[in-house]
Amino acid sequence: MSETSRTRRWEELPPRPTVGRSFATARPIRLSEMDATGRLRLDAVARYLQDVATDDVAETGWGAPEHLWVVRRYALHVVAPFLDDREVELVTWGSGVGAAAAGRRTSLTGDSGGRIEADSVWIHLSPDGRAARLDGFGVYAESAAGRVVSTKKALADPPSHAAGTRWPLRATDVDVLGHVNNAVHWQAVEDVVFPELVDPRRPHVACLEYRHAVDLGDAVELVPFEDHHAVGVGFVVGSTVKAVARVVGVAG
Repeated sequence: MSETSRTRRWEELPPRPTVGRSFATARPIRLSEMDATGRLRLDAVARYLQDVATDDVAETGWGAPEHLWVVRRYALHVVAPFLDDREVELVTWGSGVGAAAAGRRTSLTGDSGGRIEADSVWIHLSPDGRAARLDGFGVYAESAAGRVVSTKKALADPPSHAAGTRWPLRATDVDVLGHVNNAVHWQAVEDVVFPELVDPRRPHVACLEYRHAVDLGDAVELVPFEDHHAVGVGFVVGSTVKAVARVVGVAG
């Protein structure tokens, strides 16, 4: 697995800082967040990541309305799937800075052995929704430790000849920013990839790159494809790839 695919081994991700800010919280795992076997689904994990990031920046003054954040890329290293866990502890911290973007690491630990290490990149927007430079990242600068993050495309596009199937959208998929929420994309990954192509009850790495907003009226097609030893899923509207996911099983 290459560095550019954002599927580094979890041990190589930025570690929890010994100096600087980190933010911790815990929450129960609800019935609506599990699949039929009791496993914590990836769309629920994405909501956790979104919520803990929002809670963190709200506490430091880097949240709405002065600062808006939209996720560019997630890499979820499911080191030990959450199978029997019913509570999760989350610890998050700033892990890098770009011109108008920031990296965020989050560790999720379950009460029955589950573990997920998440690496993400978020684009910083001004209140008018435009990308805004980060000048002095304040309380997050120390934990970022000078690391630089990039918003450049990292995952491969689906082949142009690959066939897709229509992905129906619902009004409840749209969030306050007016677009399909990032966590909803993971529902499609769960539906297309698991369990036939990748066993979700085994360790795996799942990446999702958001390139363009998906709107409720978009005619989205899900385009599954193979990417070396991984399975990819493209979210395609016309000739535009709106998002791409990549999932690969790893040795436990």
